[in-house]
Amino acid sequence: MTTHKKAHKEDESLHIHLGDDDDEHDDGVEVIRPHARMADNTYTRGRGLRNLPVVDEEEEELPPSKTKIKKQMHELRDLGKELTELGKDQLAQLDIPENLRDAIREMKNINKFGAIKRQMQYIGKLMRDVDTAPILAKLNVWKGRSQQHIAYTHQLERWRDRLMESDAALTELLAAHPQADAQRLRTLIRNAQKEMEAGRPPKNYREIYQVLREIIPDPN
Repeated sequence: MTTHKKAHKEDESLHIHLGDDDDEHDDGVEVIRPHARMADNTYTRGRGLRNLPVVDEEEEELPPSKTKIKKQMHELRDLGKELTELGKDQLAQLDIPENLRDAIREMKNINKFGAIKRQMQYIGKLMRDVDTAPILAKLNVWKGRSQQHIAYTHQLERWRDRLMESDAALTELLAAHPQADAQRLRTLIRNAQKEMEAGRPPKNYREIYQVLREIIPDPN
């Protein structure tokens, strides 16, 4: 009687299963491959593992590090500070929650350093719930990235410094821009000088810059 044997590939390793003790009806040996291909192109392990599919474990997503969280908080606080320096018209154009808008407005009325610090922390906390992408896009449009705009901002800063140092600078500015409010500028300059001498926050100093932006047009 001729015994027929199933041909196997020469390079394919085989495993021989001798049967478990309770396999009463197994009277022979069973030859199985270590990984059998199923119809859906997945592989299975041997009989001892109940033919469970072999699945690659996904990498576990780690929570953000403390350093990354701290960096994000600083970025939000810096952005909030930038918003407090915007003019009323610019602030009105931003799509931000009313509580954040109110907090920014309140910031403009605070003069004491400790209160300013606490308000900035509060603004930073409110910024966590805000989509910052549209805000940054709007700010980039307003800031501009051209060399002309950078030169313009430097021009305003030089004018402000000159106004703080010399009365002649105000006379020169009014001659070049007669539409400027001379009384308002004199008051701001005087208050800014007092702030500097007393070491108080430069509220009026910042306001001078805003007034200069209104007086001297942006060439862009």
